[in-house]
Amino acid sequence: MWAGQFANEAFNWILKRMIKQDRPGGSMGNGYGFPSSHSQYMGYFTAFLICHLYYRHRFSSTGSPFLDQAWRILVYVGVSAWGLSVAYSRYHLQYHTPHQIFWGYGIGVVCGAVCYVTFELIPRRRPNSLLGKFKAFLVGNPVSTWLQIRDGWAVWADGGREGEWKRWRSEWERQQAEAQSKRVQ
Repeated sequence: MWAGQFANEAFNWILKRMIKQDRPGGSMGNGYGFPSSHSQYMGYFTAFLICHLYYRHRFSSTGSPFLDQAWRILVYVGVSAWGLSVAYSRYHLQYHTPHQIFWGYGIGVVCGAVCYVTFELIPRRRPNSLLGKFKAFLVGNPVSTWLQIRDGWAVWADGGREGEWKRWRSEWERQQAEAQSKRVQ
């Protein structure tokens, strides 16, 4: 996700210098205005995260299919509202025109969806493809091992969050019991 985000930011930087469109009159922003980098960032983030939540993330179940589906929809709407509110803030604060914001957000959405499909969906569904082998190399090479780089989502549907929490909870309870026994003595 983050490598794609950095590429998205670099793409925005290149576009701004190629197009050289000014910001709206009276804007306090510096540099060129098209496309809005905040909008493009949030478009990328929103699209990538929603793709991940839809295709990969395992939400905890309430036991009710209706409530589970309602919760998923609420999360999608919340993530989308967050992205759109950041984009709107660029207009409200007069840093960008609506044209610059719409294009920025749209470019970000396309980049986020393409990055997700290219670097997450295809390697997962087709591990023997060129992209699958490349991703396996990125995570399994000696430098990545030395830096302890991992793709938790490739192994666990929740990215390892639940297992990590259980390990933390067990250690926390052990330390609490140890502290309690020292107080009793």
